[in-house]
Amino acid sequence: MAEQAEGVAGAFIVATTGGISPVVLISLSEGRSLPIYIGLWEAISIGSALRGESPPRPFTHDLFAEALKKFNITLTGVYIDSLHDGVYYATLYLIQDNRTTQLDARPSDGIALALRCGAPISVDDAVIAAAAVRKGDLPALADLEDYLNT
Repeated sequence: MAEQAEGVAGAFIVATTGGISPVVLISLSEGRSLPIYIGLWEAISIGSALRGESPPRPFTHDLFAEALKKFNITLTGVYIDSLHDGVYYATLYLIQDNRTTQLDARPSDGIALALRCGAPISVDDAVIAAAAVRKGDLPALADLEDYLNT
């Protein structure tokens, strides 16, 4: 079973024992969140999509979303389906001419594409059980854009 995410709360910076790290926060029901630590460029891309920005030159995710559109392929959903040894896994669900297919993806790439394509994000119940936290239990988060602009 899976739960559809309520949305993407944002891309943030969090201090960890190893230094600072970008994190994307997926909002779930019942005041829970799923923090996924990601790369800086993926966080910048997600933040850009959340703000509805169009960069002067396309990010990789903008390029991929445009290619999907040009080839009449619809991203119907992103499913964050497993977590192994601290690594999240996701699947993209695509349809073209009544033919569906799935692609393995990093969750950060799937999230960046879902935001650009208006596709829902779902999270497997086992992943939620293993990694979701109450919003009040999250570490101190700094907005990524604010952090980069300081």
